[in-house]
Amino acid sequence: MANFFTPPQPTERKPESEVKGSYTHLRLQVFIGIFIGYAAYYLVRKNFSLAMPYLIEMGFSKYDLGIAFSFNATAYGLSKFIMGGISDRSNARKFLPLGLILASVCTIIAGTSIGMYNIAVMAVFQFLIGWFGGMGWPPCGRVMTHWFSVKERGTKMAVWNLAHNVGGGLLGQVTKWGILFAGSLSVNVLSWKVGMFWFPAGIAILIAIISYILIRDNPQACGLPSIEEYKNDFPPNYSKDSEKVLSTKEIFFKYVFNNKMLWFVAFANAFVYFIRYGVQDWAPTYLSEVKGYSQSDISNAYSYYELAAIPGTLLCGWVSDKIFNGKRAMTTIIFMILVILSIVVYWQNPSSKVVDLIALTAIGFFIYGPVMLIGVQALDLAPKNAAGTAAGLTGFFGYFIGTSLLANIVMGKVVESLGWSASFQLLIGSGILSIIFMAFTYKKEQELDKK
Repeated sequence: MANFFTPPQPTERKPESEVKGSYTHLRLQVFIGIFIGYAAYYLVRKNFSLAMPYLIEMGFSKYDLGIAFSFNATAYGLSKFIMGGISDRSNARKFLPLGLILASVCTIIAGTSIGMYNIAVMAVFQFLIGWFGGMGWPPCGRVMTHWFSVKERGTKMAVWNLAHNVGGGLLGQVTKWGILFAGSLSVNVLSWKVGMFWFPAGIAILIAIISYILIRDNPQACGLPSIEEYKNDFPPNYSKDSEKVLSTKEIFFKYVFNNKMLWFVAFANAFVYFIRYGVQDWAPTYLSEVKGYSQSDISNAYSYYELAAIPGTLLCGWVSDKIFNGKRAMTTIIFMILVILSIVVYWQNPSSKVVDLIALTAIGFFIYGPVMLIGVQALDLAPKNAAGTAAGLTGFFGYFIGTSLLANIVMGKVVESLGWSASFQLLIGSGILSIIFMAFTYKKEQELDKK
């Protein structure tokens, strides 16, 4: 099995006259491969939440379903870190499609009577879906570090990061197509299971095959020079050793656990994710209870928050590359300051629905840039053959600490015990802490730039 995953070895170098054409073609090809591959992961990640109304009709309680679903995020956060370490020693061309196929198979089973037998079984399948889902990001990070240089990576990662929004947005449409498809086959009793579980998973498996065809692990295995040599863009910590496949011990204990800057980024990411999901997940409840919004208005506000992520993410990546020359910390700090200001407006606005929507849209516009850029900074802070583990550490802090613990448990308890004002104060404090942790990395970036 280890040989199956081993990254491909360098092949004979192509003639110089062929390098530019091959690089241009293959960079686009692998980018498409990881974009559609990662977008497909979102077709088999949140299916359970769409099925909850049907499960409630079957007699399951909201509390029990919430417990079962929490296993998804917990497993995802753990997997993103642990599987990140494995992906750094693996062929991304095989690793990404395999995780997608395994998550899809689990999703299909989760949509059967076996997978819905009781809450414990649901929790097990949600854990497995989350775990295999965590195999998506690390190989994409590996591909990006091998095929795109530091000074262009912010912009390219910003575009790739839209796979989140594309995949998440398509899930709703795909489930509708699946239900219609099941209805056309006269299986109306099972139509919601087909639409919400089997149909998206089937599409994801097809995309996994296409991704395998498109993805290439690294340029040297294609007879090309390293991206640093090709672009003449060598980061301060680059050496020939950066191209070596590292041992598990080296990855975790030399380049990740002992990397102080990476820990600062990880803590900052936890607070950024707390704001991302603390605002997003609780917006429907807040707007309903406090502002008296209708379900239609809430749906619109929720959509604006998500859609604003697209231009915001692209702008953040562009600013990082073009204005700050590939340095990430200051861009993140600026965007987080604007997030805090938007939260204050969202909180303090007394009654204007227009101001509420503008403020919520602004939060979505500014928060998703740092979400993306912190992942890029994690890639920058470690050798490229430890990139998946580095990004996995920040992802673990974001999903497990920032989302599962802070946004779900702590936020809910604060709202219930102390009220909405206390929750907004918590969000603002979290934004300030993210800025403080990023400020430590800003100083280090400036030192490295002078070397």
